[in-house]
Amino acid sequence: MPTRLEEPGGMHLVNTFEEEFVEDTWCKLSKKVASDTSRIVVSLASFKEDRRFFCCTGVLIDCIESTSRILTSASLIRSSPDGNNIADNLEIKVYLRNKLVPGTLWNYNLEYNVAVIIVMGFRIMRTAEFHNQMQIEPQREVVAVGRVFESGKLMATTGIVTGKESKLDCNELMVTTCKITKAGIGGPLIDLDGNFLGMNFYGMKETNFLPRNIILTLMKRFEAERYVSYVYVILSYS
Repeated sequence: MPTRLEEPGGMHLVNTFEEEFVEDTWCKLSKKVASDTSRIVVSLASFKEDRRFFCCTGVLIDCIESTSRILTSASLIRSSPDGNNIADNLEIKVYLRNKLVPGTLWNYNLEYNVAVIIVMGFRIMRTAEFHNQMQIEPQREVVAVGRVFESGKLMATTGIVTGKESKLDCNELMVTTCKITKAGIGGPLIDLDGNFLGMNFYGMKETNFLPRNIILTLMKRFEAERYVSYVYVILSYS
């Protein structure tokens, strides 16, 4: 278990939110993978008193009726680079289906730097699949995907899983040679068939990612926490 997982170099990334990937290989994806991926990758921004606080990428992970959940980096809501708290009074906006819609924080884990945002009123037909078992082995060719917030442009860059240990304070993190920009923080790592492998974090020379098995464990924990809270509220009023 890490003590806290952060983006290197600080959280508030001034003038870097819209920087596109240097080597954008989106056009090299197969038509099916590009089409499927474009439907599950969103961009998000948080605002505090009309000032943009943070921007990043996210991936749609499920939809129940008209409520959709988005996996992203907790840097979107973290109060400061070295803080263990979330910022107060943030407004979250999601670029979804070519429009900006309000988002709400559903749950988060600052140790793994993971947050889940919900969007109401949209029925999503496709989400990332990561419940099936899949080994992530070294030398596997992978694709890191990001979406720019203001333009909504999708970006992709390829690399391989290195097998190296991450330099960040988290033993569960894995490393790829994909070179993303800070706009790609929170974006999905996929294989050439479009399978979801994990969530990306920015690095100057390499990209760290949180594997999907850890994300799945966190999601189960989030669900359990929400259920306990729900039961507590019901019992309190009974």
